[in-house]
Amino acid sequence: MSSNLVQSQVPVVTTITDKDGVPIAYVFDQDRFNTPPRDIADTMKAAIIAIEDRRFFEHNGVDWRGTARALMTNLSASGSALEGQGASTLTMQYVKNYMLYAVAQNDAERAAAVESTPARKLREIRVALQLEKQLSKDEILARYLNIVFFGHNAYGVAAAARTYFNTTPDRLTIAQAALLAGMVRSPSSYDPVENPEQAVERRNVVIDEMTNVGSITRDQAEAAKAQPLGIQRPLTGLTNGCVGAGPADGFYCQYTLDYLATVGFPEDKLRRGGYLIRTNLDRRASDIAKRAVTAEVPTHTPGIANAMAIVEPGRERHPVRALVANRDYGLDADAGQTSYALPSLVQGFGAGSIYKIFTAATLLERGMGISSPVPVTDAYTSRVFRNNGGPYTVTNAGKYRNGSVSLQTALAISPNTTFVALEDRIGSIDPVVNMAYRLGMRQSLNAKDSQGRTIADAVKQERRGSYTLGPEPTSPLDLANVGATLMSGGKWCPPTPIDAVLDRNGNPVKVPEAPCEQVVPEGLANSLVVGLSKDDQPSGTSFAAAQAAHWTRPILGKTGTTQNNRSAGFLGATPQYSGAVLVWPDGSRPSGICDSDPPRLCSNGDIFGGKVPARTWFNAMVPLHEGLPVMPLPPTEPRYVTGAGANVPSVVGQGENTAQLTLERAGFRVQRVVSASDQPPGTVASETPTTAQPGDVVTIFVSDGTARPTPAPRSPPPAAPYRPPLSSDQNPAGGPAEPTPSPPTQGPAG
Repeated sequence: MSSNLVQSQVPVVTTITDKDGVPIAYVFDQDRFNTPPRDIADTMKAAIIAIEDRRFFEHNGVDWRGTARALMTNLSASGSALEGQGASTLTMQYVKNYMLYAVAQNDAERAAAVESTPARKLREIRVALQLEKQLSKDEILARYLNIVFFGHNAYGVAAAARTYFNTTPDRLTIAQAALLAGMVRSPSSYDPVENPEQAVERRNVVIDEMTNVGSITRDQAEAAKAQPLGIQRPLTGLTNGCVGAGPADGFYCQYTLDYLATVGFPEDKLRRGGYLIRTNLDRRASDIAKRAVTAEVPTHTPGIANAMAIVEPGRERHPVRALVANRDYGLDADAGQTSYALPSLVQGFGAGSIYKIFTAATLLERGMGISSPVPVTDAYTSRVFRNNGGPYTVTNAGKYRNGSVSLQTALAISPNTTFVALEDRIGSIDPVVNMAYRLGMRQSLNAKDSQGRTIADAVKQERRGSYTLGPEPTSPLDLANVGATLMSGGKWCPPTPIDAVLDRNGNPVKVPEAPCEQVVPEGLANSLVVGLSKDDQPSGTSFAAAQAAHWTRPILGKTGTTQNNRSAGFLGATPQYSGAVLVWPDGSRPSGICDSDPPRLCSNGDIFGGKVPARTWFNAMVPLHEGLPVMPLPPTEPRYVTGAGANVPSVVGQGENTAQLTLERAGFRVQRVVSASDQPPGTVASETPTTAQPGDVVTIFVSDGTARPTPAPRSPPPAAPYRPPLSSDQNPAGGPAEPTPSPPTQGPAG
């Protein structure tokens, strides 16, 4: 027992700070900070000794003289022989308070820690005697002052000094120290807020006792007793939890707690551990982003949320710099507050065409380039994907000229038909979903649907061709980290809120963190960044928002809108910051969103990613980038610009239908030519080309079985006479050379 008291630790407040070390929130079971003996004023030590244990420096943990006196006094008063006047030294009180505040975990254990029984008192005597052999008097006194309760949620002298006087333990005056020392016997009876007269009377008793033991002079005593209580109004106690971080930064605080819980630091551990958690929160970025989201969608807008996440790109870490929403973080729903982590958690609405990024990345990996032509049509019916058992047909949200454009232009103008057609070239939704996961949509894809499946599994199992159009539940933070991955040369890192964690003694604590991964080649990522750089240019979907904000820097950008205009998003990134904005209906009756001022719910929504989301992004990023150098986008790699092509699967020897299916699943279109061959009829005798881009035409030459097998060559005569070599236009049989069929010219991509 005594060893535990020496070695174990009492519950202490965990402090959460921003990146500069400024506290933003506190998490605790008991508002307590440990204070070493040297940082506790002598006045405080003298006051508690004078009123609670004037023979503290003389006894060995048990004041036998005082105990005997208490025995006689209390027996004559029909009380417990070992309770009451003089029965407990400060060392014994420390043992009792330790059992009450550090060991007891439930009401029954707390009751047992203070029950008036000889067994409990004898245990305190035994442990106190042992403690005095292991700790100095100064250490025991400091431990006592650090554990006792002073009322109003203040545990320990540091919390008490702050709560009542807004000061620190080393600066306590005689009057202040006497008030606190007088409270420990009964914090409620001598509460200076509720019972100021009793508190003054008790304080003055302590001052008189300090005089009696010679700690202070009578002049000092009279001066101290003449002072008012001097209580700080209101009391400066700590707010427990992320509500204390305020309406803007509470979301970041909540993400920090959620993140730590996944890496071995559950909240109950933090509440007692006394950690210092320095986060990556940039308060300036957070304030700017908060103003931007509320400027577009005011806090009290009925049923509409506007959230923004900002992540800093990097090859070694992706620090999260801000997480904000138009809603204020808090517990008062009537005041427009919420404690639901809007910017970081997966929301029930999608980000729309931002997901076309994942289709484009998949195609670049398979040999396409950002300059490769892609088809644009008014409507498109998928050859691969179905819709409830019927054809899956998509149309565009706007007017487009039929024909073809480059992949880069398609990303800027965002025709739906183009990207579903490109999914058909891929032949399966699985590679697109996997690409989304690799680039950063990990929390979103691991979220569970109503059937308990991950979103990734559900999309793959149901072969949802709509995935490229972004209807699936989305985390704004995931989107922001996708931009950070691309701006980091294809290096994914977990979006982390943690800069450093220190234990209560100031020692660094290792926080497990997933290693960064090179998820796509650097050249692919850089080229895709450039491929996404036209969204804020004329004809791009965010051009108007960029112009209105006077944006002049090169960016990666992509807008998105879901069906019926129920949600919309914007992902944008510079080499310095990646930010994502998501707007969605957060009320009990979600509907479309109309882009009015302010936005409102409506049956026929007209919100688009280039409106509220893009305006929010640019209005945040313009001031955030003030003073930062204008950095160019990374250089492209030629193979991802013009397209490197991909190996065409060899189908020689396969049946015609099997060969066609194999090639189409690999993303190629197939042209069939019947040719004379000695292969079995209906099988593929040859194919061309052997390298092509997804969507290109591959010609298969199907045998009609009419050609005779070429006879085996005969051995030449033993002494064949010399003959001149054949001319280039003759074959070995002496006739003209048979021409090789040429592949047909590639038609428009479809």
